[in-house]
Amino acid sequence: MSELIISIGDTEPVELFGVNNSRLNLIKKSFPLLKIVARGNKIKLSGSAENIAQCKNKIEQMVKMTEKYGQLSHKNVEAIMEQEGTVSDLVDDSSQVIVHGSNGLVVKARTPNQRKMVTLSDENDVLFALGPAGTGKTYTAVALAVRALKNKSVRRIILTRPAVEAGENLGFLPGDLKEKIDPYLRPLYDALHDMIPLEKLNYYMQNNVIEVAPLAFMRGRTLDNAFIILDESQNTTTAQLKMFLTRIGPSAKCIITGDMSQVDLPKNQKSGLRQAAEILGQIEGIGTIHLKQSDVIRHKLVKEIIKAYEILEEQEKNPKDK
Repeated sequence: MSELIISIGDTEPVELFGVNNSRLNLIKKSFPLLKIVARGNKIKLSGSAENIAQCKNKIEQMVKMTEKYGQLSHKNVEAIMEQEGTVSDLVDDSSQVIVHGSNGLVVKARTPNQRKMVTLSDENDVLFALGPAGTGKTYTAVALAVRALKNKSVRRIILTRPAVEAGENLGFLPGDLKEKIDPYLRPLYDALHDMIPLEKLNYYMQNNVIEVAPLAFMRGRTLDNAFIILDESQNTTTAQLKMFLTRIGPSAKCIITGDMSQVDLPKNQKSGLRQAAEILGQIEGIGTIHLKQSDVIRHKLVKEIIKAYEILEEQEKNPKDK
């Protein structure tokens, strides 16, 4: 067992650790195998050398953020504990703005991996953005598409996803074709409403500047001068994904988002997403970003829910480890 004493310098302990040690308790929760004792401006860590080194790094990030910005919130500490980035990665900087949306909404890349997603999209014509629910894959992709349209680097936005029911049999849906497929495309509409004023969005959609359509409608087309997003691609077969990828024109950009833990295809059909990301990932001009639990920006419980299901899946794969 190793020991290390860390000094927090001139930083006030209550500013760093919070009232009633609320933030110190977050550190202890993140490092359950360490014994952590705080006395004045010193912290004693006892445990494995690896855990001590990791915990020391996190505490130093907390100290630097407190010194630089004069404050440290509960959410700051949660982000530091969960993410692999540095202090500069965690700062809410105006340089991370992707697009200014409706009603003054500022859409930013809010986590290190979301910022990496922006960079990789800028550097590549095709990007696979993979990760669990709530990590901002679709929202960030739509923001990048809207930015490209506003900058006139593309003439159109094409948003598509496979019309696959999420474990439910919806049966007959009334209405015309648009009314039948709209429920599947609702997340894309929601993101667009955040980023483009309603009147302008209606104009764009009526004039096919922005097209939202199911994947089946892409067959036989050449999609050029456009920013294309294929959402929920884990629900595409190999043939469907190949069909989509071969539609891309010479002046197009494309982001393919997906979550392999939420495949809704029938049991006799295999998702083509993982295979595509593996065999195409080494091609120049095609990038891949894996978002993680730490990128979840929905309710804080979503992270715990994802973690619980991941543990269950591992147990089912390895029953001896139960």
